[in-house]
Amino acid sequence: MSSDSATARATGLAVGLSPDGQQRIQDATVRRSRRLARREIVAEGVVGGSFVAAAAALAATGPAVADLPWGAIALLVVCFAVLARVRFVVGPGFTVPTQLLFVPMLFLLPAQVVPAAVAAGFVLAGVPDVLRGRLPVARLALRIGDSWFSLGPAVVLSLHGGGAAHVRDWWLYVAALGAQLAVDFTAAWARDALHGDAASPSEQLIEARWVYTVDALLSSVGLLVALAAAGRPAVALLILPLAALMSMFAAERQTRLDNVIELSQAYRGTALVLGDVIEADDEYTGDHTQGVVALALELAEEMALDAEGRQRVEFGALLHDVGKIAIPKSIINKPGPLDDDEWALIRTHTVEGQRLLDRVGGLMRDVGLIVRASHERWNGGGYPDGLAGEAIPIEARIVACCDSFNAMTTTRSYRKAMSVEAALEECRACAGTQFDPAVVDALMRVVGAGRAA
Repeated sequence: MSSDSATARATGLAVGLSPDGQQRIQDATVRRSRRLARREIVAEGVVGGSFVAAAAALAATGPAVADLPWGAIALLVVCFAVLARVRFVVGPGFTVPTQLLFVPMLFLLPAQVVPAAVAAGFVLAGVPDVLRGRLPVARLALRIGDSWFSLGPAVVLSLHGGGAAHVRDWWLYVAALGAQLAVDFTAAWARDALHGDAASPSEQLIEARWVYTVDALLSSVGLLVALAAAGRPAVALLILPLAALMSMFAAERQTRLDNVIELSQAYRGTALVLGDVIEADDEYTGDHTQGVVALALELAEEMALDAEGRQRVEFGALLHDVGKIAIPKSIINKPGPLDDDEWALIRTHTVEGQRLLDRVGGLMRDVGLIVRASHERWNGGGYPDGLAGEAIPIEARIVACCDSFNAMTTTRSYRKAMSVEAALEECRACAGTQFDPAVVDALMRVVGAGRAA
């Protein structure tokens, strides 16, 4: 699914978008506007060229060129191109409602020529973007490779003899849909492999399931159009008002997507500014924070947190000490142990940090909960709320362990840094009391792997 064309085979994420999804949508938008790289040329040459060969071979088994219904082909290709320009985000991908017309095309045209007609429709759909300067002309070639899905059902129906749609042949249409999804899945995996970006089959299926669900649901509507338009291809034009309605919904959804991405960037900018404030206020705290962020993100990945969880870990680690800007520097930088009153004041920094982030609002409220809980202990002996076990957010448990490990391995004004081995041993000794044992296990794996490398 590495193509950046306007079809269903590119990748994005819906509202609410994960951080990874937001970045992938932005990256895909940039790629669609630039010239093809050498590897893309080679990969798409193979994908598109093999499709052309397969489509031509299938067309050769159908009616002679002179006997083809060229008027109906032209009408349906143009209508298909209109549908192909309606792109909307769904689940972990974006798709186009071309299934509404692709299914009728299988019955209104000789099935053997439908793949070629689909490719022509995809290319035609990209022409307006080329004329407006939004799409390099070379990227039109990618649309040909996007047409692989059409070969599966075209072959199935050709082997069955083609002809008009009949309800009694429902089993055949289920088989044709299965062939479509199987061919598309295989072609998408091969395409990604040629681009050097192939995911595992299970990952690809997770990424594509929403797009395939939409295709399956729209197929039933497409079959109704095929039944109504038998012998009258112009009836298929009645699908265009539905396409216009979907286009309106798609535009409104895209606006919300843009707003979500913009808001996410604003949150990240706010977090980075606050991080800079921490560093400017106290050099040690700033350096310490950066170390905690790096290690916490490694642990979050090791523990298989999802994209939202990793983002909360990143922001929580970055801002876990933000409340210290309210603590006098004479205490923060005291060259010796703190007395009881000073420790009491220090312990207010998590609450002060949450209060500050609550004023920012939105995502920062969630980060504030992590900041508040970043000094809780697994056994309930921490502060400020005495939370214990899994009542402490997992992100806060990760930050707490990384915070302590980094502090132990950093030289302070009143003590020298511990060795990494000694710090790991201390974390192991505190597993089950101060730290979540699962987080400590992840720390051992991450730090141990880093030292082995």
